[in-house]
Amino acid sequence: MFGTMRVPVTRTAVAPDGSDVRVLLSLEGGGMAHFELPPGQTSTAVTHRTVEEIWLFVSGRGEMWRRQGAREQIVVVEAGVCLTIPLETHFQFRSFGPQPLAAVGVTMPPWPGEGEATTVQGPWHPTVPR
Repeated sequence: MFGTMRVPVTRTAVAPDGSDVRVLLSLEGGGMAHFELPPGQTSTAVTHRTVEEIWLFVSGRGEMWRRQGAREQIVVVEAGVCLTIPLETHFQFRSFGPQPLAAVGVTMPPWPGEGEATTVQGPWHPTVPR
């Protein structure tokens, strides 16, 4: 079967990090979703147990923190920035400016559901409800 859809106008879920999610399509090897964080908000820092992700930011401006072992990095993100979240990476992101920070993410394998993400300590105080 071929999958075809439009990005939903409203969120279809809330991610474990507190961002709004619009679940998109998936195949056996991976799934895709649209993530959005309102202006001025900071996500909850999390790590995944079994999935890796690739994100492409499509609007807004902010920062993404990632830590894996001794490696740690904070990068500025905006439309056109693409980044990876390898397995067992701790990450957190925050939105600056007047518009939401939005990204399209590919999860490999597809998101397994409840219990995949674990809250961790991040560099910033989260402001979104979980």
